[in-house]
Amino acid sequence: MNGNYVHGYTGREAERLRDQAETLTGLLHGDTRYPAGSRVLEAGCGTGAQTVILARNSPEARITSVDISEASLGEAERRVLAEGITNVTFEAGDIFALPYEPGSFDHIFLCFVLEHLADPRRALERLRPLLREGGTITAIEGDHGSAFFHPDSDYARRAIGCLVDLQREMGGNALIGRELYPLVTGSGYRDVRVSPRMVYVDASRPDLARGFTRLTFTAMVEGVGDDAVGRGMMSREDWERGVTDLYRTAGSDGVFCYTFFKATGRR
Repeated sequence: MNGNYVHGYTGREAERLRDQAETLTGLLHGDTRYPAGSRVLEAGCGTGAQTVILARNSPEARITSVDISEASLGEAERRVLAEGITNVTFEAGDIFALPYEPGSFDHIFLCFVLEHLADPRRALERLRPLLREGGTITAIEGDHGSAFFHPDSDYARRAIGCLVDLQREMGGNALIGRELYPLVTGSGYRDVRVSPRMVYVDASRPDLARGFTRLTFTAMVEGVGDDAVGRGMMSREDWERGVTDLYRTAGSDGVFCYTFFKATGRR
């Protein structure tokens, strides 16, 4: 993956990505399954959190997973080997300049990649020739502007806004989910369809309250606290109150909602 990753490359972040992937497996990946023998390119695999799910869902597909970070690739390979998965090959590469021949793949898959790129349309345009004619692309992204919750909190919303602003400063777009349709169609793909995937969490769903509200979303916001406070975006006191209020939404009377967007298209 080529771009500035606002969340960093710590062990804690790798754990957060794993929690996110496992918690959202059915919602985001249940309808992504590739036939036996399919050649699949996972562009921007990171530490392999999505790779494991992709490979499990399509055990007879041939998956090539690429990333620009050698450290992330090492972690991804260790994760896949630990799961006993054998249908994935890892390769280092910049998704803006991959060395594959035109038509090398039947399917291309990106998950939480475009949000970190300064020029996501160019990335999609560069990937398109790698698909065979009629081959498919799947892109999944979140949209931090879709988060709403109870009890409401100005401090929590400001903390989320800090993450959005920090990602923008680094060349990314934390609101990219709402832009997927014009982005993918504008990159030359046809038959583009986008479906919203809402995560709704209340006390009757304790696994989601833990796995998504606490360990995925709030942990993600909390992780940029030092940067946000250091840049004067919020005082330390206000920041900590915002994060506390976000954790509060995972409580017995809390509610949390967030929407992901999944786009599919064809060459």
